[in-house]
Amino acid sequence: MKDHYVIVGAGQVAAQTLDSLRRGGHTGQVTIIGDEAEIPYQRPPLSKKFLAGELAVERLYVKPATFYVHPNTELRLGVRAEQLDISRKTVSLSDGDELLYERLLLATGTTPRKITVPGNDLAGVHYLRSVADVDRIRAELPTVEHVVVIGGGYIGLEVAATCRQLGKKVTVLEMADRVMNRVVAPEISTFYAEAHAKQGVHIHTQALVSAIHASTKNPGRVAAVETLGGQSFPADLVVVGIGVLPVTSLAARAGIACENGIAVDEYCRTSDRDVFAAGDCANHPSLRYGRRVRLESVDNAFEQAKTAAANMLGASQIHDRIPWFWSDQFDLKLLIVGLNFDYDQVILRGDPASNSFSCCYLRGQELLALDCINSPKDYMAAKKLIQDRQHCDLGRLADSSIGLKDTVL
Repeated sequence: MKDHYVIVGAGQVAAQTLDSLRRGGHTGQVTIIGDEAEIPYQRPPLSKKFLAGELAVERLYVKPATFYVHPNTELRLGVRAEQLDISRKTVSLSDGDELLYERLLLATGTTPRKITVPGNDLAGVHYLRSVADVDRIRAELPTVEHVVVIGGGYIGLEVAATCRQLGKKVTVLEMADRVMNRVVAPEISTFYAEAHAKQGVHIHTQALVSAIHASTKNPGRVAAVETLGGQSFPADLVVVGIGVLPVTSLAARAGIACENGIAVDEYCRTSDRDVFAAGDCANHPSLRYGRRVRLESVDNAFEQAKTAAANMLGASQIHDRIPWFWSDQFDLKLLIVGLNFDYDQVILRGDPASNSFSCCYLRGQELLALDCINSPKDYMAAKKLIQDRQHCDLGRLADSSIGLKDTVL
């Protein structure tokens, strides 16, 4: 069908792409395919305010339901895209329908990495990726005393903080030697481990889970988590947060290039000229850092969606943004700007004991990235400095009384 654009995946990328297509002048049909029942929604609050019961589901929506009520928009929810034929330019759906497209955007996101130990299928063992996942967890929380979180990354620590604030006894089991070890420096890991300990969260590192055990009174339900070496932790509820995997199966079966995600160029175009990809599933070239990256970031999802939409409409717009991320844990807001690949030194600005400081990642004197804890001024200044590949005076950089922009050589 001429001018029919199909978006596979009904998340934040889909909502922004539809908006950008309309603003860009597209008057043809747009069909969004999503396997969940909800209209496109934000995922970051799932592990925080939504889990805590402080947000209604409608507050998660990227756009109100009325946004999709449009003569040229079709929202197909609760169905899966099962087959993509790039030679015929068709998408086959789980309900038996087949759609013909002119341009197609893959916004398939990620899926939780599953734990494969004995007992992983017991009642009370959960993953947290969707509204439905949180609904299941929240239904059990009122009767729960002990929560075990497997994984000490962003999601794991956010869930731990939320459950602790709800009055639960919380244990975090992390297989690495420190929390958030893939994304932050040891100094930041130590700070967050101590912050959680002060709130009563028990974190165990180098704790490799070997089994999840059932209750003797209720053989189908979780009662404890065991780690290699035999240590056992009581668990009325378990949340597994050991990372995610990009959803690439549809693209890969169609012959589209994939490697740690769906491979795209700087225009968000895949190896097929009429198929684009954006968001958590897309592996794209970062011109600033000189390498390919796959980013699990709200900002990246929105910005790639804008770029993909423009290029689906015939532009040649390059996606080249400095990424940023955030995490809320207790009263600590972590803002990360840039990517700390290949840093060779870290400089702290401010005193961690004040709960307001920044961690600067450098290669030589070049500023690569910042972790800002309750330090919004540094965050705001960092984007331009990092984009411009600025070099900093290290002595002035360490002095938090000097504005970040005034540390440039």
